[in-house]
Amino acid sequence: MPSYAFFHNEFVPLEEANLGVMTNFFHYGTGVFEGIRGNWNGEKQRIYLFCLKEHYQRLQRGCRILKIDLPYNIDELCRITVELVTKCGFKEDIYIRPLAYKSSETLGVRLHDLESDFLAFAFPWGPYLPEKARCCISSWRFPGEVPREKLTGLYVTNALAKTEAADNGFDEAIMLTTDGYVAEGSGENLFLVKDSQLVTPASYDGILMGITRDKVMALAEAELGIKTTERHVDRIELYTADECFLTGTAAHITPVAEIDRRRIGNGEIGEVTKRLQQIYFNVIRGNNPKYLSWCTPADKKTPVTEV
Repeated sequence: MPSYAFFHNEFVPLEEANLGVMTNFFHYGTGVFEGIRGNWNGEKQRIYLFCLKEHYQRLQRGCRILKIDLPYNIDELCRITVELVTKCGFKEDIYIRPLAYKSSETLGVRLHDLESDFLAFAFPWGPYLPEKARCCISSWRFPGEVPREKLTGLYVTNALAKTEAADNGFDEAIMLTTDGYVAEGSGENLFLVKDSQLVTPASYDGILMGITRDKVMALAEAELGIKTTERHVDRIELYTADECFLTGTAAHITPVAEIDRRRIGNGEIGEVTKRLQQIYFNVIRGNNPKYLSWCTPADKKTPVTEV
């Protein structure tokens, strides 16, 4: 099935959404991106977009950092995305990539005196990581100088960490801060289960404040009665945790089976992780009425004015 993009203020076939080689953001990382999951519900025959507004609120924050004049407000961005997904017509799990960027076709290191634009496209995308991930501690330290939003230029370190992990036979990298505390994966936040409680690195460690991370903490407390402690996490705690899992738009909730070839717990999906997974997947597919406000339906039955 062909896909589409929203590009230069119109919907076009994906293969026609092309940028010039001199576009500023290509050369200097002057863009802000998001990743939004569309989760297919076969019974209801519709896709549900998870936390649509929250993703665009974060995109807006990143644009302020890079002085990108976003040409649409959040409600308009949501309507564009619903229309895009509806036009694509996929009947499977998808991923939407919005991008706000410095669009001037001119070179020079700066943020000022440059035009801005926005694009988005959608494509089918299944699981990002294996059912149980094997991780390693990366030698690449987590950058801390720039505010942690989804700025395209920041992700070169994450790419180095991910490939280092793959080259050494692992599925994912875990990055440490410059002070040696646990930060996050190359594209995910990280949680530990210790004595039936959740622990995760805190905002003051410079992590991305993940939307899935936030929702998992809310679900753990509301549905399981488990509160999350946000604090510094030492590397050694990873090896001694009862359970460990990664969270993210692409990764959902992915259990970690081992870190640095040390088995976590019994190497299987832990009880807390399993229960959270079940609750989470029920929520994101629009099957839990309590959390329908987190999900935006996108199909031909959904007028875009409803978003």
